[in-house]
Amino acid sequence: MSDVRVPILMYHAVATDPNDATRALSVTPEAFAEQMAVLAERGLSPVTTAELAACWRSGRALPERPVLITFDDGYEGVHRHALPVLAKHGFRASLFVSTGWIRGPYDTGGGLDTMLDWDQVRELAAAGVEIGGHSHSHPQLDQVSDATLRFELIHCKEIVADQLGTVPVSFAYPYGYSSRRVRQAVRETGYAQALAVGNGLARRAQGPYALRRVTVRRSTGTDAFGRLVEGRAIARTFAADRALTKGYAVVRGTRRARRLLSRTGG
Repeated sequence: MSDVRVPILMYHAVATDPNDATRALSVTPEAFAEQMAVLAERGLSPVTTAELAACWRSGRALPERPVLITFDDGYEGVHRHALPVLAKHGFRASLFVSTGWIRGPYDTGGGLDTMLDWDQVRELAAAGVEIGGHSHSHPQLDQVSDATLRFELIHCKEIVADQLGTVPVSFAYPYGYSSRRVRQAVRETGYAQALAVGNGLARRAQGPYALRRVTVRRSTGTDAFGRLVEGRAIARTFAADRALTKGYAVVRGTRRARRLLSRTGG
């Protein structure tokens, strides 16, 4: 089972009429329901991020045909639209919250659309959805200082623990960006595993802090979704994304190098 490849689906907003900022990475409630029906019809077994990592860490067998359903940021539609569908199928899922975007006492006002409140997050957790961290203010973590990086990770973890009574063990990198420094900080601040993007299937060999996900968008049709969960044509589907990601990685690296030089007077 060590070489099994697992599709980790990355969702954001589930909404009928999202705003412009979230539209491309949103799905309609109808599309989400159809996609979950595809998983059920094909006999896939949804597990949480923590469950996947624990199996790979211990060598325990995964269920037959595992898949992960993950949501980033914390949009209100995850509770309104996705939760009833997940409950209907008895599916597990993971939600990664940016704590400064959740409505309530820690809200920084940075949320891109209508966000969950903490009562809704607690209801999701009570229904079996794993709640993980996604930073506090959703920055590009590979671009911030060491102090800011640790604050983003620790503050997020402390808020989730305070609001839910359980410490989050899984993390998802905002924008999917990480670096060796970021991954090390995530590990040192107590998260046991973390998800990137990468638009490829997850494998144990990627290590627990760089597990890949595949992006589900508003433009992802039912046939394309079926190919994603079967692991077919992924490289072709996301070819443009990968080229863009590689190019932007160079830009981000250059920006960070310039900032470090300016701080040291170089």
